[in-house]
Amino acid sequence: MVFATPHVFIAGLGNISHPITRHSVGQLIVDALASRLGISMSSERGGFRGRSDVLIGDTPVNLTLYKSKSFMNISGPSIAAEYRKSVNSPSSMIVITDSLSHRVEALSVKLGGSANGHNGVKSIISALGGDLGFYRFRVGIGRDDTDAATYVLQRLSSHERWYWTEDGLDLILTEIEKVARKNG
Repeated sequence: MVFATPHVFIAGLGNISHPITRHSVGQLIVDALASRLGISMSSERGGFRGRSDVLIGDTPVNLTLYKSKSFMNISGPSIAAEYRKSVNSPSSMIVITDSLSHRVEALSVKLGGSANGHNGVKSIISALGGDLGFYRFRVGIGRDDTDAATYVLQRLSSHERWYWTEDGLDLILTEIEKVARKNG
């Protein structure tokens, strides 16, 4: 019996103009995935894209990584366009986003559901014409006493940057492998 290699599309949310901030942790993780897996990212009209056949754990995966050039809150149209060109299957799409509701270094994985107030996820859902049941990888950034807008635009600490490019990236790769196996 021959099995097709699963194709997984991953969009990292953030603002290109505000790299390495809590709000852009999704894009930091996409860059870390590209580096770890040897995927070259190229600049295209709507964003940065990389695609390659890789081995995640012991699972072969055709992986597309994407970062929109649009501000996060209006990134849905460019992400939806790239999604439709690559996988066009909701359960093969992963959106990596920051989460104020989760403690620092926590990863919450969920298939489908609401945007939980996240404007970037709302933009994607709207651009897709409704919730199509894609995966949300919510990366905990914690919260302090400052207002949310100020807090999310603060730079990640050196420890947080290290975590999401090393140990935290290992957690994310484990979850990507699970998604790939379900779609294989």
